[in-house]
Amino acid sequence: MNGNSITSRQTLSSNRWAGRGLACLVVVLCLGANSLGQTQNKSESSGAGSSIHVTHVLGFESAQHNAGGELIISGDALQFRRDGSIAAQVSVSSIQNISIGSEDDQVGGVPLMLGKTAVPFGGGRVVSLFTHKKYDSLTIEYLDPNGGFHGAIFRLNKGQGQTLKTGLIASGAHLAPQANPAEPQSAPEVKNENK
Repeated sequence: MNGNSITSRQTLSSNRWAGRGLACLVVVLCLGANSLGQTQNKSESSGAGSSIHVTHVLGFESAQHNAGGELIISGDALQFRRDGSIAAQVSVSSIQNISIGSEDDQVGGVPLMLGKTAVPFGGGRVVSLFTHKKYDSLTIEYLDPNGGFHGAIFRLNKGQGQTLKTGLIASGAHLAPQANPAEPQSAPEVKNENK
């Protein structure tokens, strides 16, 4: 009988070590996926001639959707370059409005999701804190040479949207007047005729 009790203790101990090892493996994989999901900022300023790495979500007809490339302010033109050649170009003076948004995306995909579910005692929630990548979305509205109104949406690294917007304004882009959110909007009065 003593032989069975030692075997069950060894099995219990090895199960604990296996669980701890699995938890450590999941944390290491999550941190590795997070570091792979982060990209370094290639350029912090967007002065004339400097480029910012972006993803063209949609808008330019001559560029593919979700295509990676560089946005460059070159003289009076905003150029989207892909593989060294100009995929699309817009005159900076034709830009009518620039909007910046902030988004986040979870990195790691299905393997990370399965790893989070395997972490004991709700540890997957903690892992989720480290697996999000934040980015800026930039929307430009512009007029084509015929007066047609168009727009394009780009995804940039966090913090680069405001830098690019400042560079475009300095180069001559126009901004639409913003409504003051502090002013209360007055709603028309509705009379109740069922008194």
